[in-house]
Order: sequence, then structure tokens, then C-alpha cells
Amino acid sequence: MSGLSPFQESIAASLAPHGLHLRGTARFRQGEGGPRLAGGQMAQSVLLIGNVGGSVWPAFCAWRAAQRDRGGDHPLDRWSKAVIGVIAEATGATAYYPSDPPYQPFQRWAVMAEGLRASPLGILIHPRYGLWHGYRGALGFAEELDDGEVHLSAAHPCDACRDKPCLTHCPVGAVAAGRFDVAACRQFLVADPDGAHCMDKGCLARGACPVGPEYRYPEGQLRFHMEALGLPPR
Repeated sequence: MSGLSPFQESIAASLAPHGLHLRGTARFRQGEGGPRLAGGQMAQSVLLIGNVGGSVWPAFCAWRAAQRDRGGDHPLDRWSKAVIGVIAEATGATAYYPSDPPYQPFQRWAVMAEGLRASPLGILIHPRYGLWHGYRGALGFAEELDDGEVHLSAAHPCDACRDKPCLTHCPVGAVAAGRFDVAACRQFLVADPDGAHCMDKGCLARGACPVGPEYRYPEGQLRFHMEALGLPPR
């Protein structure tokens, strides 16, 4: 991001050691549906916070190794709250997390903040990072903040992708345009010997996307996210 205000620069500097990034600003006028702040009023601005590629993985792994319980049942959520919560308190913001009810519309905020659109897999695709990015939290403010000059291309990366390999690389055909067969995917991962590859290396359909391959998550992170599905042991 460029053109950050000094206030946003200070938040970005606090996030940087943890591999987190400011991912844009969603702004709401009165009555436009901003989230409720801790004080009861509606937020006028939400700063999205997330990862770019595997940016958070080293800091998260170091934190997890220092926890006696390895971070508990949902370590990435717990780590995100530990980092973002401190910044929220320091800035007087209300923190929101994708894992916490009332569930906030993070995807809609991302569309507002960065102009992203969904890929055939349903994951928002970034014109630079491809499918290798995510949102770990957000900070809500009563004031209207600058948008940080996030100006992405209006072209959808998938429109220029003629072959769309994401739709043909799933071994069991669980992925199709506008459809994801969850049951077929889970059955393959649990019971098929070849499912071990996806569990170890990540979803083959996601990995086939040609956009932003240099931002692909490291293998340890891919394995972590697959294990977080909570599937029965093979």
C-alpha cells in the first residue's frame, strides 16, 4: 500500500514484525452498514489486516513454539488476536476477527477495500498475490480514514485465464465453476491414498492457479491449513 497517513503508517509498522499487512480501508457513510464499535456507535472506517503469501508463517511458528500448549485448538486465531488486540487497544479501535461471532462480512469488506473478486474456487483472487493471501482481522474506527490509495486493476485476473487449470486439477472433480462438492473432497482426503498429497502439499486446484505463484504458502503452512480441516485420521 502507498499513500498511508502517519496514523496508518504507525499501525503498519506495528504489524510488520509479525508479517501482517494493512490490506486496505473499507469506509461507510451514515446508515451504510458499518460494523458496531465497542462503544455502541457504527464504524465509519475498517482497516483490514492480513497476510501476503506466507508472510505470517515465521512469526506465527516462533510464537507457537513458545506456548506450552502449542497455541491450543485454534492457534492461528489465538495468535492473530494476541497481535491485533494489542494494536486495537493502543489505537482505541474495535478489533474484529473472521473466527468470532457476530461474524463480520470480511469478504465484502475486501471487495470494498481492494476491489477483489471471487475466483472459480470461491476464494477472492488478488491480481498480484493470486489465491495466496488472507485476512486475519480488522480494526474499526468511528472516524473516516483515508483509503491508503489502494488502486488495483479493474480487470478480473480470471477473465484473462483461458485454460482455468483450477477447474481441471482436482483429482475427484470436486471443483467446478460455481460449485464445490465438499463431500467428494473430504472423502478423497480421508480415504484415497492420493489424498495424502493434498493433505501434505495443499489443494491441487488452488495450487494450479497461475496468478502469483511466487506467493504460494510454504509447505508447512499449507499442511497446517489442511490439518485445520479436522478430518479423521487416515
